[in-house]
Amino acid sequence: MVFHEASSRGVADHGWLNSHHTFSFANYYNPERMGFGVLRVINDDIVAPSMGFGTHPHNNMEIISIPLRGCLKHKDTMGNETIISVGEVQAMSAGTGIMHSEYNHSDSEEVNFLQIWIIPKSQNIKPSYSQKKFSKEQRQNRLQLVVSPDGRGDSVQIHQEAFFHLLDLESGKSIQYERINPDNGLYILNLEGEVNIGDKLLLKHDGLGIEDFSKLSISANKSARLLLMEVPMAS
Repeated sequence: MVFHEASSRGVADHGWLNSHHTFSFANYYNPERMGFGVLRVINDDIVAPSMGFGTHPHNNMEIISIPLRGCLKHKDTMGNETIISVGEVQAMSAGTGIMHSEYNHSDSEEVNFLQIWIIPKSQNIKPSYSQKKFSKEQRQNRLQLVVSPDGRGDSVQIHQEAFFHLLDLESGKSIQYERINPDNGLYILNLEGEVNIGDKLLLKHDGLGIEDFSKLSISANKSARLLLMEVPMAS
């Protein structure tokens, strides 16, 4: 088990971008924070109005973006030009190589989004793109599958045996998480509120990685929103 307090994350403040890094990224390097299994990057980014990341390359990485507040404008060399809003999840398989840009779609409000990188199970695949909207009601006190290796349950598809769920858990409610793949671990990011996972208390932006389990009990002390990322522990 690994526990990452919110305050222990790496911080990068570029003026137009304020980013918190769960794992080593860019100028933040911590040899004990190189990822969790194939989960390589979790960046919590806040981007100023009309600002963003200019066109830049990626390859051999599964990149997942989840807006928490505001809207993100995306454009890539596969011909996709989209707006990603709260309630939507975007997955991009960079494969043999793509170029893309990401900007705050608003000229008056910040955008806050999670950017997550997963090491793919195969190298040099054909790049692909997926974006879907998910109903808030479908994650109220229950697990909502948003990312999978096969697109099951109308989730977005990535090239890895990973499963992402969103969960909005009301205060006083509990839920059981049952591992899907026996070779996977689970990394839980608490986005809002306060939860107990086993005997561990997670506050806002705390993260918890558990490698060996079959079922987990999750209970909310205060209404919470969670992202649960079940991933292979070896690439």
